[in-house]
Amino acid sequence: MARAFILLLDSFGLGATPDAGLFGDVGANTFGHIARAAFVSGKPMRLPNLEQLGLAAAAHVASGEWAEGFSLRCGFTGAYGAARERSTGKDSQSGHWEIAGLPVDFEWGYFPRTTPSFPPELTAALKEQSGVSGFLGNCHASGTEIINRFGNEHVATGKLIIYTSGDSVLQIAAHERTFGLERLYAVCRCAFTLVAPYNIGRVIARPFLGENGNYRRTANRRDYAVPPPAPTLLDHVKDAGGEVVALGKISEIFAGQGVSRSVKADGNMALFDALLKVADEVGDGSLTFVNFVEFDQSFGHRRDSAGYANALQELDARLPEFMTKLKAGDLVAITADHGCDPTWPGSDHTREYIPMIFFGPGIQARDLGISDSFSDIGQTVAHHLDVTPLAHGSKLV
Repeated sequence: MARAFILLLDSFGLGATPDAGLFGDVGANTFGHIARAAFVSGKPMRLPNLEQLGLAAAAHVASGEWAEGFSLRCGFTGAYGAARERSTGKDSQSGHWEIAGLPVDFEWGYFPRTTPSFPPELTAALKEQSGVSGFLGNCHASGTEIINRFGNEHVATGKLIIYTSGDSVLQIAAHERTFGLERLYAVCRCAFTLVAPYNIGRVIARPFLGENGNYRRTANRRDYAVPPPAPTLLDHVKDAGGEVVALGKISEIFAGQGVSRSVKADGNMALFDALLKVADEVGDGSLTFVNFVEFDQSFGHRRDSAGYANALQELDARLPEFMTKLKAGDLVAITADHGCDPTWPGSDHTREYIPMIFFGPGIQARDLGISDSFSDIGQTVAHHLDVTPLAHGSKLV
C-alpha cells in the first residue's frame, strides 16, 4: 500500500526568504509573529502534534529562531525542513504549481495599486459584454472588508464589487440571492476571457450573503484559472492510474488538470472532515491534496493574529484523528504555498519560506535543511508513489 497526502496550510510561512526585499517583505514571519503575539498576550499557542512532528524545528531551520512558546528541541517524529520559492511571485498558483513540480519562471500580469486598479478599456468591455450596470471598488483590497464596505450599494444598484491584490487576480463579488450565483459565474467566465491579454492568472467569483453591512462570503467561491503550462505531479499520478482527489480550491488552482475528483467544503474543519472521509476511501497509488484556505483568506489577509493562532490550534487538535487513518506505506506532507503575515502592513501575501514536514509509517525523523525549490515536495511524493519523476525537484525521504 502506497498512498500520499499533501496537507497545505494556505499562507503558513516560516520567515522571510533572502529575496524578500524585492517584495517589501524583509522581516515577515507568519508563524513566528503569530507565536509571539500569542505569547505576549499571555495565551501561548499550543500545537503539540505539529511541534512533535517538527514544525518549530522547521521554523528554526528557516529563520534561525525558535518560535516563542515552543520548547521541544529533540525527539521529533517527522522529517522536517523548509523550502524557498524559485517562482517569481508570491501568489497561490505559483506556490501550488511549484510544489507539484512546475516552478513559474515567467512574470504574471498584475494590476497596479491605484484607484481605479483596472484599465478602463477592461471594465468597459466587461460591462458591455456581461450587461451589468457598473462596478464598485476597483482597487486593491481585502475581500471581507470591501464586501462590507460596498455590500449595501451593490444590493441596491446591482453594480458588481471588483478588486485585486498582490496576486495576479481579478476578484468579483456579488450577493448570491439579489444578484444570483449562476449570473456571477457567467460574468466571471466573461472576465476570464477579457483578462487573457493582461496575463492574469485567475478570476475569482466571490459570492456572499447577509444584509445591512453584515455580509459573509460563502463556500460557493469559484476560481477561473490559467491551466499549468506543463504536466504536474497531479498529471503524473493520474496518468499512472492513481486517483487524484482535490479538496478545497486545489482543483481550481490547477484548472482541473490532473484531478480525478474534486471535493468542496466550507471552512477548515469541514475540509478536515472531508479529508477523514477521503482517507477511508482512497486506494493504493492515490494522491489526496487539500488546501486549508481559512488560514489565508480569513486570518492572514484580515491581519487577525489571534484568529490565525486559534485556527492552527483547532487543526492541530484534530491531527490524531487523521493519523489513525494512515496505513503502512502512506506518506503525508504538511506544507504551505507562501506567507501571509498577519502582523505585516497591508493585506497581501508575504515572501517566506514554507514548511516541509513528512511523516507516516516508516518515515524516519531527520532534519531536511532548506530546499532551493518547493518542487522537492512534489518530487518526494512522485518517488513515493513510483510515478514518472517530475521535471524539477529532488527526493528528500
